[in-house]
Amino acid sequence: MMESEYDVNGRLKNGPYEELFADGSLSAAGSYVDGLKDGEWKYYLKNGRLKAEGRYDKGEIAGAWTWYRANGKLMQTGSFKDGQKSGVWRRYHENGVLWDEGEYRADKRTGEWKTYDPDGVLTATKTHRA
Repeated sequence: MMESEYDVNGRLKNGPYEELFADGSLSAAGSYVDGLKDGEWKYYLKNGRLKAEGRYDKGEIAGAWTWYRANGKLMQTGSFKDGQKSGVWRRYHENGVLWDEGEYRADKRTGEWKTYDPDGVLTATKTHRA
């Protein structure tokens, strides 16, 4: 379902806001400014655990974000600039060991990316052109 920038009364959303799952449990919490997500937002899984956290700048995803697995362990970290993946990104195996890491520039992988097995042993290195 596409979320609207308008509240139930037809006005642009402003201030703190919570989004709910169909069962009424919290799915997201953050703030709106003139109908656009702005500032820190947190997203939750149906089990109540944190799924992702980061910020928006006038409706555009921005800055550092962190995603978590259903068991609460770290799944991925990365940043956005101008609404696109930018900077160093890291993904993690279910056991918490680093899976891969590298840099994004304007939503594209660039430079050297390293991949590791669940024991942390380097298994591949690939260079991407920007």
